[in-house]
Amino acid sequence: MSNLFEQYERASSRSMSRVREAPRLDRPLTHVSSGFLSTKLQDDEVPIFSRQRINFRPPETVTHLLVCNNFLVMAMAQKLFRLDLERPDSPDELSLASPAAGDKVYRIFLDPTGRHLIINMAKSQETYYLSRSSKKPKNLVKLRGMAISAIGWNKQNASENSTAAIIVGTIKGILLEVEIQSGDSSSFFQQNLEQYSKQLISLGEDQPITAIEFERMPSSSKTEYKYFILVTTPGRLYQYVGTVPMTTEPPMFQHVFQNYENLQARFQEIPGDFGTSELKLYYSKYRGQPTSFAWMTGPGIYYGKINTSVAGNDNVTMETRLMQYPESEGEVRLKHPLSIILTEFHVLVLYADRMRAMCVLNEQFVFDDFYDTNKYGKLLGLCQDPLRATIWAYTETVVFKYKITHEARDVWQMYLDKGEFDLAKEYCKDNPVNLDKVLTKQAEQLFLDKKYHKSATIYAMTQQNSFEEIVLRFIQIEDKEALKHFLHKKLFALQPNELTQQTMLVTWLVEIYLNCLGELRESSKDSAQYDAVQDEFRKFLAQTKIKKCVQDNRDTIYQLVKSHGDVEDMIYFAVLMHDFEVVIDHHLQQEDYQKALEMIKKQPDIDWVYKFSPILMQNIPKQTVDLWIELGRKPDPKKLIPALVQYDPFKFNNKTQGNEAARYLEFAIKTLENRDQAIHNYLLLVYTKLYPNKLMNYLEQQGQDAEHVCYDVKYALRLCLEHDLKEACVHIYTTMALYEEAVELALQVDVELAKKNADMPQDDEELKKKLWLRIARHVVEKQRDIKRAMEFLQESDLLKIEDILPFFPDFVTIDHFKDAICTSLQEYNKHIESLQEDMNEATESAKSIRTEIHNFRNKFAFIQSQDKCCVCHFALLTRSFYVFPCMHKFHTDCLINELLPHLSISKRNQVEDLQRTLTNEATSGRINQATKIELEDMVASECVYCGEMMIRSIDQPFVDVSDYQTEMNGWL
Repeated sequence: MSNLFEQYERASSRSMSRVREAPRLDRPLTHVSSGFLSTKLQDDEVPIFSRQRINFRPPETVTHLLVCNNFLVMAMAQKLFRLDLERPDSPDELSLASPAAGDKVYRIFLDPTGRHLIINMAKSQETYYLSRSSKKPKNLVKLRGMAISAIGWNKQNASENSTAAIIVGTIKGILLEVEIQSGDSSSFFQQNLEQYSKQLISLGEDQPITAIEFERMPSSSKTEYKYFILVTTPGRLYQYVGTVPMTTEPPMFQHVFQNYENLQARFQEIPGDFGTSELKLYYSKYRGQPTSFAWMTGPGIYYGKINTSVAGNDNVTMETRLMQYPESEGEVRLKHPLSIILTEFHVLVLYADRMRAMCVLNEQFVFDDFYDTNKYGKLLGLCQDPLRATIWAYTETVVFKYKITHEARDVWQMYLDKGEFDLAKEYCKDNPVNLDKVLTKQAEQLFLDKKYHKSATIYAMTQQNSFEEIVLRFIQIEDKEALKHFLHKKLFALQPNELTQQTMLVTWLVEIYLNCLGELRESSKDSAQYDAVQDEFRKFLAQTKIKKCVQDNRDTIYQLVKSHGDVEDMIYFAVLMHDFEVVIDHHLQQEDYQKALEMIKKQPDIDWVYKFSPILMQNIPKQTVDLWIELGRKPDPKKLIPALVQYDPFKFNNKTQGNEAARYLEFAIKTLENRDQAIHNYLLLVYTKLYPNKLMNYLEQQGQDAEHVCYDVKYALRLCLEHDLKEACVHIYTTMALYEEAVELALQVDVELAKKNADMPQDDEELKKKLWLRIARHVVEKQRDIKRAMEFLQESDLLKIEDILPFFPDFVTIDHFKDAICTSLQEYNKHIESLQEDMNEATESAKSIRTEIHNFRNKFAFIQSQDKCCVCHFALLTRSFYVFPCMHKFHTDCLINELLPHLSISKRNQVEDLQRTLTNEATSGRINQATKIELEDMVASECVYCGEMMIRSIDQPFVDVSDYQTEMNGWL
């Protein structure tokens, strides 16, 4: 397609430079097969009309034949033959008893449903009625003496017992309305089958009726029906249109003909009649509205459309024309036709020796079926089943059936030749090859008419035309929208697997849009048009199919957009492709940091925050930190450290960067409860450099447990030493348990701070005393404050007067510490007295214990014969037992069983071992008293109900957890 692109560029440049327009390709495009369509879709060479002889031999000479609703009726002189074609094994043969000698059937009439048959005799002019369920014809008295030549059946009737209102015509030009009730449903005393018979109008004796057709027309009235009635004579076609009240009494059609009592009915006269005629209507479906009519006359067939939708019009025929009877070239004119049949697109004309068909669209002779009259005899008539649409022809001895195969196969070509493209497409929509031909012809005609936009739409629907030829035609016209429209339509007609074609068309359309936008930007005349084109371009890119294609070829699209310098659309395309990095980089290059930050906010990917935060923190630190805080726990604070360490401390006044850095770090530590050492270390760095007043508060919040603080104590100590933050160093030394260093440094700050740190060691009295001595020495030697040093004796219990005396200088008199010495001596005296009292109390306690032991040895209890064990409640004296001072009594085995659950596993095993040992010794007769005493010490040292064991088990449930469900089930 590179050549096409080059041609397009050349054509574009010519139009922009106002060069003379290139000659157009107005010649029709040739149909180049692209492999999309198969010629196998063409119809096989099967004739539209094919004849089939019915395997049936009539018992007598046939004079008339009708078929309605698959029900066949045959007239033979004075006999009738009926046959249900769905049950051909059960024919009916009926006799017509006529008093007139030599009488025969004149005409027979069968309603469309095949239920009602009327027979008119020639000589006697008797008329008979025969229902489908009856086998005996019945005389119609009111129609006696009439030669009936036509009947208009009521197609709205669905009754099997009544014909409803029908119109009867005679050879004397009289029209009557008749309703016939079958004898099966009539009353016993009813004499006539005719419910009524009323003359409607007389056309004159010289106007014999040849055909009658009537139909109810569509009407919006809720009180009236509207009908049209067509009546033919050998040379005239009459039309009657009128309304009938819904509640009228019969005869109903009298309301229609009353309008023509003083008004001549509309009629069409065709001169040159040959004594008879036929009128046929075509229905696309039974009981629908007829769409066309054909009237057989002397000069030819009068054909036209029927329009029943025109309100207030007494003419239902339209687009009428007289068609000559079909003839072969150089052929001698045939005699007058016998009958005709109207189909959707053809008129079949019956002659005595052949059947011919003519297309009503182009009046061409399309079918000629010659009969061997010597073999079959002359053709007598032609009829069509109105429900099944089958066509029947007959001679005196043979019946033929015609089959219609795809009658509309060539209709599309006829409409195409006439330029009626919509109708042509309607009749070839099932044949892609023919449909493509119609579309091509329509597109070419629209192109010649300079309707380029519509032409592009139709061209895009074709498949057999060369794509290159079509686009070349559109490239060489000024209307570039037509080319764009064609490419649009062609693109969306492609199959999902045609990726190469999609890529080519999408790329071309993008180039067209960018060219158009570039031209509009340069002209700077119509901003509204520019906005409209840009909006159309963006909607094009956003479509699902296009979006997928450009995603696979984004580099190409980027190059196209960049080559046109269209920054706005490049940004839009990047957003559409989710290439947010491109968008953010663009904003950063333009130093539009706020827009870059807004774009980052919209993205769910937190990596963009990590990537672009360093440059944003250098320019808009407050907004950047606001974003971090807004994101909450999504970003990892440790990954934001690279952005924090990139600060320029001199760029913002009032230490704004430091404030923002500390603000986020404090948020991460206090709100997010972050414990990352790196975060805490960096906050320490910020505090030591910018906010030393906040440092001690932070250190105190962290505590003085080296294992639980979040910062690196060594790193913190180094920072504080570098910045000479002695109080913070003292705190850190204490946290590191370096109390000596802490006190030593604290003495440089404040003695009170040193005293506080000297009390820090909890379990090391010696170290604590050493620290206090260091403080005392500092006070004595450095501050030479003897009085304050003496106060240390009150503040610390570890210091004595004798501990600090060595620090005093030689010139110090006893007056400085006389009080301290006296106080110390008094404390010694008090301590000696306290010890004496403790010794006296101990002596008294020992004496009391010895007395209680002596009394306990002589203690006894009375056991009565009725006493029982507190566990098993059996008599206590039945076996060995224990009695406790609390007077609880237990059998030995009951006491052991009660005690075992409360013992540990090791003691429980020990008790069980002692029991087995005593049992074995009792069996041998040698009991070891030591074993017995050991067992008693374990089980009888205290009462199981009153001792410490019961107190320890007070929080245990009464029912063991493992036995709970069993206990519950026992209570149910």
